[in-house]
Amino acid sequence: MAKASKRESKSSRSTPHPARTAIAVVIMAAGKGTRLKSKHPKVLHEIGGKPILANVIATAKKVVPARDIFVIIGHEAERVREAVAATGVNFVLQAEQRGTGHALMVARKALLPYDQVIVLSGDAPLITAETIRRLSHFHTAQKAAMTLLSADLDNPYGYGRVIRKGGRVEVQAIVEEKSATAQQKKIREINSGFYAFAAPALYEHIDGLSTANAHGEYYLTDMAELFHRARKKVVAIKTPDAGEVLGSNTRAEMMMLDARVRLAKCRQLLEQGVTIFYPYTCVIDSDVEVGADTVIEPFVQLLGHTKIGQDCRIRSYSVITDSVIGDRVTVRPGTIMEDSRVAAGAVLGPYSHLRPGSDVGEGAHVGNFVETKKIKLGKGSKANHLSYLGDAEIGEGVNIGAGTITCNYDGVNKHTTIIEDGVFVGSDSTLVAPVKIGRGAYVAAASCITEDVPADALALGRARQSVKPGWAREKREKRR
Repeated sequence: MAKASKRESKSSRSTPHPARTAIAVVIMAAGKGTRLKSKHPKVLHEIGGKPILANVIATAKKVVPARDIFVIIGHEAERVREAVAATGVNFVLQAEQRGTGHALMVARKALLPYDQVIVLSGDAPLITAETIRRLSHFHTAQKAAMTLLSADLDNPYGYGRVIRKGGRVEVQAIVEEKSATAQQKKIREINSGFYAFAAPALYEHIDGLSTANAHGEYYLTDMAELFHRARKKVVAIKTPDAGEVLGSNTRAEMMMLDARVRLAKCRQLLEQGVTIFYPYTCVIDSDVEVGADTVIEPFVQLLGHTKIGQDCRIRSYSVITDSVIGDRVTVRPGTIMEDSRVAAGAVLGPYSHLRPGSDVGEGAHVGNFVETKKIKLGKGSKANHLSYLGDAEIGEGVNIGAGTITCNYDGVNKHTTIIEDGVFVGSDSTLVAPVKIGRGAYVAAASCITEDVPADALALGRARQSVKPGWAREKREKRR
């Protein structure tokens, strides 16, 4: 039997377990997922905008505290650990993956202090906290050694069938597809791979598992037979929603689950007073928050931990990631926004690009093909056309003319442009940072500003125009 690493063992020993906490949740996340044909760990593929495993952990934390959740990791263990470390759960290393039964053997030391162990699958993100609680409560009420969560499938092919004792709650056996008789294959009730165990009984009998099977692995399903021989009670409880136990074994299955998660998110927002036109066309991540009376048009993407206020309008083809938007904001078509903040009443787009660190003030405008990065745009200020504003502090009531550029990078370092309240920057101006434009100043169109401009001054940084009459005509005649 493989042993947990020192790191995992120490974590398990040092974790306090209050007397009232008798339930541990184990999440199986050690597998590779070969059918995905991916170099990435199966449980780190995303559904609903976050890793599959993160979805399962979030649900488990609604049932027990993070300190009582144990994630079994194996394939690409450190990547998996790093991806969900912030959740506060424990990790147990299954260095050699020899089956689901072997995973619980490895976790023996961590789980022995508990009365009940609930086993979840790290690749089945639709399981609900309500169903986990039902499984746990039913297990306790039945005083069972093992309780499995089952489901009825229209097409149960490939799944282990639940063989009950005369139709009662007790289970006689779990028969895999390849071992089932013709009559048993007609049974629609399948084993989902979610279990509740009485921890003392589990570890009293788990060493009786055998590897005498096609894959040479220890299977948790065989615990039903072991308990049956030991005259221990094995029961099953059926979930009314078979969809919540489905796993992500193939890319096709994964995308079907993702569609279910996102549609459920849209339904949740609709119930909260958000209007979403054609929800099937929108991509809205699980952790997104949207206020009432906001309208989301078709083909919008709201990603990550985005928060949108009330009475906003998010128009088609906008992509908003990890951003915060206040009330009554209009986001016109094609706007791209990442890690930015927008205050109430602002107007963005169409086709604006707000890069990380952009902070747009109340009632401000960021318009057509304007790109911002790490800026603060003050209340009521406007940059409506074709500008790049990077590393800039822009005050209130400022007008940024079309084609204005803050030259923030000298090839080695970034520098800041400061534009104070009430400044007018004419079109096609180039502001070479570090530079400061004082309050109420005026920068003439097409100026290149390399020095600070005092308050209320006019800055004119362009060559004087000269005109040569007849020059063009003479040039054409010479060409002839």
